[in-house]
Amino acid sequence: MYDLLIIGGGPAGYVAAERAGRNGLSVALFEKSNLGGVCLNEGCIPTKTLLYSAKIYENALSASKYGIYADGLKVDYGKVVARKNKVVKKLIAGVVAKMQHFHIEVIKGDAMILCKENDEVVVQCNMTEYKGKNLLICTGSEAFIPSISGLGNVKDGMVLTNKEILALKELPSTLIVIGGGVIGMEFASLFNSFGTKVTVVELSPEILGGVDAELSFMLREIYNKKGIEFYLNTKVVEIDDSGIRIEKDGECINLTAEKILLSTGRKAIVNGFGLENIGVEINEKGIIVDEQMRTNIPNVYAAGDVTGFSLLAHTAIREGEVAVNNICGLNDTMRYNAIPGVVYTNPEIASVGETEASALSKGISFKVTKLPMTYAGRFVAENEGVNGFSKVIVNDDNKQIIGVHLLGNPSSEIIIGACMAIEQGLTLEQLEKVVFPHPTVGEIIKENIFSI
Repeated sequence: MYDLLIIGGGPAGYVAAERAGRNGLSVALFEKSNLGGVCLNEGCIPTKTLLYSAKIYENALSASKYGIYADGLKVDYGKVVARKNKVVKKLIAGVVAKMQHFHIEVIKGDAMILCKENDEVVVQCNMTEYKGKNLLICTGSEAFIPSISGLGNVKDGMVLTNKEILALKELPSTLIVIGGGVIGMEFASLFNSFGTKVTVVELSPEILGGVDAELSFMLREIYNKKGIEFYLNTKVVEIDDSGIRIEKDGECINLTAEKILLSTGRKAIVNGFGLENIGVEINEKGIIVDEQMRTNIPNVYAAGDVTGFSLLAHTAIREGEVAVNNICGLNDTMRYNAIPGVVYTNPEIASVGETEASALSKGISFKVTKLPMTYAGRFVAENEGVNGFSKVIVNDDNKQIIGVHLLGNPSSEIIIGACMAIEQGLTLEQLEKVVFPHPTVGEIIKENIFSI
């Protein structure tokens, strides 16, 4: 008998297991593949490792702007991928060690929820039954494959998802990216940096739906100048061995490419492990949970992408923590007002809180200030010929910071302070009194608030 059974060893699952172990709970964690889930094996970590190599190469190409001359530059993509694999292997080993440290029993195999007996959940794996007082479901998500004519008939290796494209050993000469969301734009950035001719096809009027509209437009303009071709408001109607047929403004166009990346979103994994056996409710997005991450079934929780709410690893981690805290009798609730989003292109985009569009839709009275990142001296020192962009949104009624949006490196690191300000409900006056180190790019946030 375990205090907690966890299905899925991704960020939600393995962090929840660690937190539960820290609190003295006995835990069994079921994972059919490697610990770390999509994030560590097929997503966050491998892509950012590759993107860092791409950034180093791109920076070296422009080093002359900084008085540095690097001759004979070349890319050995095989070594780039080998380093990615090494990083992933090292971090998986770290997760394994952490599970061992907190005495988590990790069972490798396909778990199946069988039933509830006397308020206990019964899960079967490898022909063995395990009983738990509580169950946490963290089965994650998988790539959404759209229905496109010809998709099932193309030659092997032509059409890729985020999983298969990470396994490439050689750079394609041409790449079509179907879907201009975060995943699509990060891979477009990666291969563009290494010299691949990239085309992005997006059904919506703009890339990066949900990201601040000004930042999305600016990033697209930057990558358009870097050579990426964009087709917006465009539908893919057919795929064949040479490329795709698209429809834009009533006209059909053929686009050819060596490889095609499908990055049209992800969907929660809710089938194949017995949710129906205990009656867990789902909707079109995923498992339905409350703010304590409870499902409709007592002592059964869900966290991460399987809930279909915020398909981000850091959201999953916090949701897993909330579930474990409530299992341990600590009242905790999940809040989504300060969930950061980062696009690891070059330059990066980082955002948290309300956009102007979302604030308007909610009827929030707000003020906004916008500044180029060049108002921060450190940014000027490290980004020759680049302006960047920053935006701070403030609730006009209570003067609280409700949104921060940044374009420029290293926005992914700067946004942390904005997350804390929004989560804690800091006002302009309170943030004005915070001392920012100088010179840092993060000072741009303070420059903004003093401009309101």
